[in-house]
Amino acid sequence: MFIIIYGPEGSGKTTQGKLLSEKLGLPLLISGDLVRKYAKEDKGIMGEICRNALHKGHYVADSEMYVLWKQRLKEKDVENGFIIDGFPRNMSQALFLDDKLSKYGKEVSLAIHLKVREKVSIERLVKRARRNPDGTLNDTPDLIRERLRRYKMEEKDVLDFYRQKGVLKEIDGERSIEEIHADILEKALHFQHAHPQA
Repeated sequence: MFIIIYGPEGSGKTTQGKLLSEKLGLPLLISGDLVRKYAKEDKGIMGEICRNALHKGHYVADSEMYVLWKQRLKEKDVENGFIIDGFPRNMSQALFLDDKLSKYGKEVSLAIHLKVREKVSIERLVKRARRNPDGTLNDTPDLIRERLRRYKMEEKDVLDFYRQKGVLKEIDGERSIEEIHADILEKALHFQHAHPQA
């Protein structure tokens, strides 16, 4: 199964991705972790780009994200399925992922959309207060609002894309972690039973 967990920052994508990953035995691929890994380990241009984006609290540009994802999607552990958190964020990225999967005769099985209000996202992210590798704060209210504004501009197209494919599942992300997990798991297992070869 190839599952995308989609939603704004602070919607609980990573928490739910980890729970689902443990339950289904699928690797969890986190877009932000990929960026942080390169920022920490890569001494070349990609590392510099990732460090700069983290320092400024911005997203890494699509063209650079494709370089990171092309590399990650070639790795052996994702051949039979994965759960992705934080990618795709826009239509261009959704088409990129679609193209990469179709090259291997695969496709997205489920796109889980965690719906939360902006106010809730901001509260959760400020509380989290994530720091960059250099110790600076990544989650100030202004930086969060700007990233959420950019996310919102792309959201409708991405949701429509997966809705038209018939794989979109909308989930209320403002409930308890357990309730949300049970809801997502039920949808994933329903897909598994309906498509035993997927």
